[in-house]
Amino acid sequence: MSNATDTGSDNDRIGPLSDLRVLELGNIVAGPFASSMLADLGADVVKIERPGDGDSIRSSGESGDAIFNALNRNKRSIAIDLKDEDDLAALYDLVDAADVFIENLGRGTPERLGIGYQTLREQNSELIYLSIKGFQEGPYGDYAGMDVVAEAMSGLMSVTGEASRQPVRVGTSIADMGAAIYGVFGVMIALREREQTGEGQRVDGTLFESAAHWMGYWQTYADKYGRDPEPLGASHPSWGLYDVFELNGGWLFVGVTNNRHWDAFCEAADLSELRDDERFKTAADRRTNKDELLTIVQERLRDDDRSTLFKRLTEANVPAAPVNQPSDLINDPGLEAANLLARFQSNNDVKDELQTVLTPVSGERFSPAQYRNPPSIGEHSEEVLAEWTERTLNAPTTDQNSEPQ
Repeated sequence: MSNATDTGSDNDRIGPLSDLRVLELGNIVAGPFASSMLADLGADVVKIERPGDGDSIRSSGESGDAIFNALNRNKRSIAIDLKDEDDLAALYDLVDAADVFIENLGRGTPERLGIGYQTLREQNSELIYLSIKGFQEGPYGDYAGMDVVAEAMSGLMSVTGEASRQPVRVGTSIADMGAAIYGVFGVMIALREREQTGEGQRVDGTLFESAAHWMGYWQTYADKYGRDPEPLGASHPSWGLYDVFELNGGWLFVGVTNNRHWDAFCEAADLSELRDDERFKTAADRRTNKDELLTIVQERLRDDDRSTLFKRLTEANVPAAPVNQPSDLINDPGLEAANLLARFQSNNDVKDELQTVLTPVSGERFSPAQYRNPPSIGEHSEEVLAEWTERTLNAPTTDQNSEPQ
C-alpha cells in the first residue's frame, strides 16, 4: 500500500450522510459517479485503487483527466493490491467498518478477486453491496457492458441525432450515470430496510435496464401504433414548433407546447401574421404543417439577435434556451444561486481551480457540499486504515454467530 500528502480534513465533511462509510472500487464513470453523489451529501467515501495505476480513467487523456477530477472530489484514496494477501486482509478490515461497498467491475471479477457479495457479506452481514453492471443477469448477463452498448440496445441511440444520418450517442455517459443513480436509489432503500431488519443486501444498478426505462414511453408508442419513432434531433413529434433555430449569436431552442405559448411566441418574435395563418391555427395544425412552419420561422429569425429574442421569450414565459457550450456553465449565475458550483483544485495541478456541478439534491435542512480535492493514488491509505480500524474496535459488540433473518 502507498500513501501521499493529504489535501483536506475529514472534519470538513457535512451533510445528512456524514455517518455513512462507503468503500468504492470503481473505474471510469459508473461506480465513481454513484459514490460521488453520496460523498457530496457528506458520506465518508474511500476509493480503492490499484497501486501505481489507480482508476484507469486517470491515464485516459484530457477527457479522462476531467472525468477523474469531476467524479472523485470529496473522496479519499487507498491503494490496495487485491492479489496480495496482506492487502486483501486490510480490505476485509475496512469492510468490517463499512456501510456500503460499490463496484463496477466486469461480471465475475469481484468473485475471482475475493471481494464478491457473498464473501463480503460473511465479513459484514449489515453491508449494502452495490454492483453496477452492463446488464441484469439473464440472456444478456455475460455481454460486455459499456455506456454506448446500453444506449444502442435500449433504443436510445435510434432516436438520438437527425433522420437520414447515422445513429449517435448522447454527448455524455448517460447510461453509466443512469445506472449509478438507480443504484444509489437502491442503496438508500436498502439502508432504510436495514434499519428494520439489521441485515444488508446486494443492490443492482445496470446500464441497459436504466436506459430501457427511459425509453419506456417510446416502447409503448411502438407497441400501440406499430411503428418506431424517427430520430428526434432537437424536436418532438407531439408539437409543431419545438426545435433549435440558428440566430445571430448562436442557436436557440424554442418549445411551443400550447396555444398560449404560440400566441406569446408570435408576439415576442414579431411574427404576429403567423398567428392568423390557417395552416398554424391549432396545435394539430402546427403538427400537420410542421415542416413549413419550421422553414418559415428559421428564415425569419436567422438575422435576429439571439440574446434579445431569448430575453423577450423568457419575459413572455415561452420555453426557450440558448444552446450553451460546457464552458458557458463556468460561473453560471443560475448554478451559483443554487449553490451547486463545486470549486476545487486539480489532482495534478494543471490549473489552480476547477469547477463542476454538485449533486443536485437538497432539502429544507440539507444540501450538497464541496470539501475535499480529488485524491492522489493511495493518498489516504494509512489514515483510513487507522480510522476505520478504530471504529470497528470501538463499535458495539454484536453476536457474530447469529443467523440472518
